[in-house]
Amino acid sequence: MNNYNLDMKKILSLGIALTLFHSYAFSQSRPMTEDDYYRIVTLPVPENVSLEVGGLAPLPDGRLAACTRRGDVWLIGNPYMQGSRMPTYKKFATGMHEPLGLMWHPKGYLLCTQRGEVTKLIDNDGDEVADEYKSFYKWPLSGNYHEYSYGPVLLPDGDMVITLNLDWVGRGASLAKWRGWMLKLNEKGEMTPWATGLRSPAGFTALRDGSIFYGENQGDWVGSGRVTHLEKGDFAGNPAGLRWTSEAGSPLSLKPQDVPSTGKPMYEVAKTVKNLKVPAVWFPHTLMGISTSDIKEDTTRGAFGPFDGQLFVGDQGHSKVMRMTLEKVNGEWQGACFPFREGLQSGILRMVWGQDGSMFVGMTSRGWASTGKSPYGIQRLVWTGKVPFEMKTISSRPDGFEVTFTLPVDRKTGEDPNSYSLNSFTYKYHQTYGSPIEDARAVPIRGVVLSADGMSARIVADTTLKLGYIHEVKAEGVRAQSGSLPLLHNTGYYTLNNIAPGDRITNLPARPANNVTASASTGMAGHNHADMMTTAGKGTDAKAKPGAKKPAAASVSAKRLTEQPADWTNGPDQTVTISTKPGLKFDTEQVQVKAGSRVKWVFNNNDDMLHNCVIVKPGAADKVGNAAMRLNLNGAKMNYVPVLPEVVYHTNILQPESSESIYFVAPTEPGDYTFVCTFPGHHTLMQGTLKVTK
Repeated sequence: MNNYNLDMKKILSLGIALTLFHSYAFSQSRPMTEDDYYRIVTLPVPENVSLEVGGLAPLPDGRLAACTRRGDVWLIGNPYMQGSRMPTYKKFATGMHEPLGLMWHPKGYLLCTQRGEVTKLIDNDGDEVADEYKSFYKWPLSGNYHEYSYGPVLLPDGDMVITLNLDWVGRGASLAKWRGWMLKLNEKGEMTPWATGLRSPAGFTALRDGSIFYGENQGDWVGSGRVTHLEKGDFAGNPAGLRWTSEAGSPLSLKPQDVPSTGKPMYEVAKTVKNLKVPAVWFPHTLMGISTSDIKEDTTRGAFGPFDGQLFVGDQGHSKVMRMTLEKVNGEWQGACFPFREGLQSGILRMVWGQDGSMFVGMTSRGWASTGKSPYGIQRLVWTGKVPFEMKTISSRPDGFEVTFTLPVDRKTGEDPNSYSLNSFTYKYHQTYGSPIEDARAVPIRGVVLSADGMSARIVADTTLKLGYIHEVKAEGVRAQSGSLPLLHNTGYYTLNNIAPGDRITNLPARPANNVTASASTGMAGHNHADMMTTAGKGTDAKAKPGAKKPAAASVSAKRLTEQPADWTNGPDQTVTISTKPGLKFDTEQVQVKAGSRVKWVFNNNDDMLHNCVIVKPGAADKVGNAAMRLNLNGAKMNYVPVLPEVVYHTNILQPESSESIYFVAPTEPGDYTFVCTFPGHHTLMQGTLKVTK
């Protein structure tokens, strides 16, 4: 896979020089974009092939194998489209139950994970069609629709790991044995229970040193997406799978009743709950993505750009790839995540490296709708050879953080503390679905020390950093050495489980109080940050003292009345009930009400994820939905309802299997209004029409 004939160090050096020249020549004409550095190449798919990718496996001869949620395995020839030739597709296997993982075994066969087993697919006569479907390892099923199964992933020692999704019964449940577990298999198909506490473990990987990491999605007991290092006997947080710890071979004895739902941060609860493993890296919900998927370590030796050894993490809901760096501090993994590449065509589920160092991305969105408009597909990410100006890494230091860059930094902006900002926050650890951002606060910066070569900046905090918290590191004011090129992505999120040892910087002068770097992440210019965090989403108008200025967020709350007004003596003129259904959809596409009528609006969230229902003015759904995505740290506490005049009425964000009723007077101006879910990433698909008539 990694047979490259060029000296990648020379290519990277040339890339840096070309990038500096490119920024000098072109930065005045237009800003640089992700597409300047990583091109997206779409593989054509025949009309008769529903390529809802569940797994991808590169083959030694250069072909690509793909399994689909429809139960097929396809062999794709010429996936690189060399010589302008189109890819070819040949069906290798069929009839399997929603396979969501595929692996080429070094001994010459494919292993595919379907709902109830890992299946060995064997081509005995060499005609490129599987002749034998052999059960490699089986497990029981309850029949619940949420029993997804993933893998296998090959370990350096030749063993493999698979993961089993929890069932869903209004909450995560383990209705069949080993649901919510990672299981280790040897080459003979013999199983060893490895770790539990998993909820929806669609993505996991083994590093070159054998360390196993898995990605998790927001849900019950999971405040936000996260990536966790799993060793044998670890408990990753969701207690449903603990019901099987009395079984033979279980590496832990913890029981579901041993896990308290206090709402304290997970880091604090882990001090008292044996085996509870905190994440190495949190992926802040909606700030980075909404549904982590596959994880891939960069093993391309520079063929994919300046990120060798780092990890890339897919996101199904936001159709994008993110980047993650790791370091060990006091013997434990922790690190940072960064944006990387948006705009892929569907929901990302699988990522694999091609023989040329490009990345193949397999996608599907049926039932798991995404921002990408296509129902499925395969695309390649190809590095153009230009080095993007990025924060390459963020590392812990005893008094703050050190940021390294991919290109030398302009000294004036790089050592100016006002070019940076720090914020910290955490999540609740509880049985409730997800968590709002908790205890968000700005971290004052005392000073910045830029290295002599301009490749790193030491950011010294003016306060003690909080362990277990996510720290947002922004470098909005930093420019490349040319002085004009800003960072392609200026934000990273570092999970601080341990503070690195070492020397503190003591020779920095204290900064004046009025010059302390404040939060730059509210995304709500013109509105008071504190007002928004305390008044939004409480369901009634904020009560102000006589003569006091009305809080900025009160206009949002006034648009959500959850009790029938006292003067509606005869009740509402009309009751409208809207529910959800799978695939990011409302169950009703159009509702009609009379202008000025009294309406009771009942919103039922029947789905297994969070939703709200926001009524907006005609043609305003995209504006409001995009504004909701920019609420950043304020989003959850504002129920993802931006302060905009286009917002007419709204519910709060609802937990799965819950309901809310609001009361309002229909607009007096007739027209086609829109009801939309503004949870980030949902608004492009989850819409309906409220037709207001005379």
